Amino acid sequence: MLLWGGMTSLVFTPCYMEEDDRDENGALVWTRHLAGSCSDNDREALAIPAATILTVLQSGRGVDLEGVIVTGDLQLDQLAFETVVLDRIPSSLAKRAFIREKVEAIRVIHGPLRMRNVQVRGIITTNIMSRGYLLIKGPVDMSGTSFDRSVDFSRSIFLDTVNFSEAAIRHEGFFIHALFDAEANFEKTAFGTHSRFHQAIFGHPVTFTRAGFNGLAEFLEVTFQQEAGFSRTRFTQGTGFSGSWFQGILDFSEATFDRDVFFRFAAFDNDAYFRRTRFHGEADFTEATFHGKSDFTKVVFDVPPHITGIEIPYNSALVGLQDPRIQAGLFALLAVFLALVLFLRKK
Repeated sequence: MLLWGGMTSLVFTPCYMEEDDRDENGALVWTRHLAGSCSDNDREALAIPAATILTVLQSGRGVDLEGVIVTGDLQLDQLAFETVVLDRIPSSLAKRAFIREKVEAIRVIHGPLRMRNVQVRGIITTNIMSRGYLLIKGPVDMSGTSFDRSVDFSRSIFLDTVNFSEAAIRHEGFFIHALFDAEANFEKTAFGTHSRFHQAIFGHPVTFTRAGFNGLAEFLEVTFQQEAGFSRTRFTQGTGFSGSWFQGILDFSEATFDRDVFFRFAAFDNDAYFRRTRFHGEADFTEATFHGKSDFTKVVFDVPPHITGIEIPYNSALVGLQDPRIQAGLFALLAVFLALVLFLRKK
C-alpha cells in the first residue's frame, strides 16, 4: 500500500505463474506456483492438466505445485515398472513387504510430490488392487489442498514425510495397505464419504488431531508402530479399529464418535488415553487387550459399551455422572428435593 498526499493506492500485482526446474537433493523438481492477484478466471486459464503432471513424473522428476487448479485424472498406474533391487531400498518396511509378497517390479516417483493449496478436480489413484506397490521416494505434501473427487494411494510406500494437514477430501480417501516409513500428518484433514486405511502400517508417529471423518472410517488391522494421535477428532459415521495394533502411545482425548465404533480384538501395547472422549453410539471393545496405562477419565458412553473379555478401569456409574446432561438432571432433581424439604419445614 502506497500513500501520496493522503490518498491511498493499492498495489496490484497481476496473476502469473512462477516456473522453475530446480535441483533438489539430486533430483529435478518441476515447480509451478501461482502468484500475484489471481481471479477465478486467471486460475482457470493457468490450470495444469493431470496428463502434464504424469509426463513429468514419468521423466523421473518431482512435482511442486502451489495455488493452481489441476484438471483431469492422475492415473499413477501409467508410470513404468522398475525392477526391485533390494540393496537400494532404504526402508525395512518396504523390503519385508517385497520379500513377503515376492514383488519384483514396482512403479516409482523419484522426487517430491507437493500439491499445496491446490484444487484437484479429477481423481488421483494408484489402481493397484493386489500385489505390487507405488514407491514414493520424496516427501508428499498435500496440505491445504481440496480434492473434488476420490484420492487413492492404496499400496503406496512413502519413504519420506506425508502431510495432508487441512486438506479436504470430498469423496473417498483410500490408503489401503499403504506403508508410511516417515512421519505422517493428517491434522485438521476433512475426510469425505468413505475413508479406508485397511492394513496400513505407520512406522513413525502419525497425527489425526482435530481431523473430521464425515463418512465411514475404516482403520481395520492397521499397525501403529509409534505414537498415534486422534485427540479432538470427530467421527460422524460408523468407525472401525478392529484388529488394529497400537504399539506406541495412543491419544483419543476429547474425540467424538457420533455412531458405532469397534475396537474388537485391538491390541494396546502402550498407554491409551480416552480422556473426555464421547461415545454417542455403541463402543465395542470385545476381546481388546490393554498392556499399558489406559485412561478413561470423564469418558461418556451414551450406550453401555461392550467390554467382554477385558477390564476397562472405569466405574460405569461414575462415568455416567460425567455426562453434562445427567449432571443437569441430577441438579434439577436436587433443586426440587430441596424445595420440597423447605416447603415441608415451613408447614
